[in-house]
Amino acid sequence: MLTRLAHVTDFAPPVLARATDLAPSALARVTALAASALAQLVALVAPPTCPSCRAALRATRLRLCPSCAASLPWLPARCCPCCALPSHRGRRCPASGAAFARAWAPLAYDGVARRLVAALKFRGALPLADLMAAHIVANLPSDLRAAGARLAERCAPGGLVIVPVPPQKVRRRRRGFDPTAALASSVGRRLGVPVVECLERRDRAPRQVGTSRRARRRSGRIVVVLRGEAPKRALLLDDVHTTGATLEACAAALRAGGCRDVAAVTYARTL
Repeated sequence: MLTRLAHVTDFAPPVLARATDLAPSALARVTALAASALAQLVALVAPPTCPSCRAALRATRLRLCPSCAASLPWLPARCCPCCALPSHRGRRCPASGAAFARAWAPLAYDGVARRLVAALKFRGALPLADLMAAHIVANLPSDLRAAGARLAERCAPGGLVIVPVPPQKVRRRRRGFDPTAALASSVGRRLGVPVVECLERRDRAPRQVGTSRRARRRSGRIVVVLRGEAPKRALLLDDVHTTGATLEACAAALRAGGCRDVAAVTYARTL
């Protein structure tokens, strides 16, 4: 009888491992599988659509439909390193004398890129921040990429940090989130560079849409102040580079606080 009982205990169910007992790599795989399964279930109820054209997507892992992905308005590799424009059209560089020494964007602010920015900012499509960050990081010029790669000790004094352009407080409250901070977080994670939100905007200037270049760059229109200590080197990040007025105000605040080098990186550039 005792022998039979011993055999019965051989078939006792194993004790399930707790999540904390799993190795980090195994836990990451389990989390990824769970997220993928959840995404598939959600897709059955609400099929995913392209954020640009609203066409149905064939798979949940896709962010853009093939047509929109092929229509992204990439800028040429050779653009002005100061203002990020492919051509000055016979005029002086608009970033001449700017507080930022370098400017770059992977895409023109047109077509699909324009609609992606609008979806992130005005429709709260936060997953697009990671897609846009992928576009930035995959095409980042070698000099900017090397600057981040050289700084493995990224928290050390003098290290490069990503500084997102701050929103007006009223806009952040209205949206409930900060699209530029979301974009900066994704770029920082992909580059392995820390994100430091050390700037604050204190003006109440209206939206820049439809505003002339002269009005946008009027002194005192955009007020940005530094909170705390300025980093020694900053990659200033925003969604769109239009006249450069907001980037200039942010870069000036960083430089006034002791930042030695500021490079302005945006997702798109207005031509």
